[in-house]
Amino acid sequence: MDYMLDNVDEDRERIQRRKERMEKMRQEKQKQMERRQRMKKVIPAVACGLLVLCLGVAGMVILGERKPKTSEVAVKEETQDIDETAMSPQVMQAEEVAQDNTVVTSENSGDIQAEILLNEEQEERVIYNFEPTAETIAIYNEEVISSNAILIDESTDTIVASKGAKERISPASMTKVLTILVAAENITEEQLDDTFIMTREITDYGYVNDCSAVGFLAEEKVTIRDMFYGTILPSGSDAAVGLATYVAGSHEAFVEMMNEKLEELGLAETSHYTNCVGLYDKEHYSTVYDMAVIMKAAIQNELCKTVLAEHNYTTESTTEHPDGINISNWFLRRIEDKETGGEVLCAKTGYVQQSKSCAVSYGIFANGTPYICVTAGSSSSWRCIYDHVEIYNQYVLS
Repeated sequence: MDYMLDNVDEDRERIQRRKERMEKMRQEKQKQMERRQRMKKVIPAVACGLLVLCLGVAGMVILGERKPKTSEVAVKEETQDIDETAMSPQVMQAEEVAQDNTVVTSENSGDIQAEILLNEEQEERVIYNFEPTAETIAIYNEEVISSNAILIDESTDTIVASKGAKERISPASMTKVLTILVAAENITEEQLDDTFIMTREITDYGYVNDCSAVGFLAEEKVTIRDMFYGTILPSGSDAAVGLATYVAGSHEAFVEMMNEKLEELGLAETSHYTNCVGLYDKEHYSTVYDMAVIMKAAIQNELCKTVLAEHNYTTESTTEHPDGINISNWFLRRIEDKETGGEVLCAKTGYVQQSKSCAVSYGIFANGTPYICVTAGSSSSWRCIYDHVEIYNQYVLS
């Protein structure tokens, strides 16, 4: 009995240490975000200050060529002009930044600007870097059938629990999360109401490859908005390839854009895509870790987050479908009545024979903490849902 009590006490202490560590990491992330915002405000001021300095130096050179200073009065006036320029608010702010980094001169100003931009780009990438902690748990749970899984505390970018997180998998239709992310980043809000004419080649692509489809027909005029929802909710290949063709001109060109996005996210070494649908290909691969990164990037895009969170949607009326087509996100509809300790807000499933059922989901749990869960290699679409339920229940801090 004493042994059991000791174990309980140890568990409580471990959980408390983990909570304290998570809180500390949340505070540190908040500080990073504040520093990033300050940096974005300072950069224009630095650029402005550098411009003023360059103009001042150029003016001095011109004045020196045109009007030699032969009297003490002239020297005094020139010195006064320089002092007034140096004391301007923009230059003062630029000099404060320079003191923290390096001396600002006309020779190295370009290098400093490049370094600032590089640092900002690197800082942005940190957002998508998930790290294990001393409290990260290996998933050894008979109730989790999936061969690969990861749970991310999205508020601190830490790995809460994992199993085979960086092993190569076929992402199947989870691929479409990246599809809508790339599309969303390359169109304007006004373009959502544009229409695209479905081609026989696009509709046949789904039939030939035995893909799921929204049900759009050849020559049907479909809105871009409908193709976004059609890509995610019923996992429609017709919508995905149509969206890719609209954005890039061809499916192939769009896939190049997808791989460029993977490189931007720092995933090019472990993920590579050959299509926007998720068809199996030995060169079409990812990891559950990478899918968590892609999901994080997607939920930071307002359009993507809205589409991934929709439970039911009806497409616009067309000649071929006067009442539109009603489509659903079955993962969200099936998990909404399950006890998870929170609310699952966004999700995308996938299945190919080679990798079985998989899914990525995002939700809010434990006093407003956001989590991302990705699983792969489950035995069925229903079992995949229960794997997410089990992971959220067992590994999310209460």
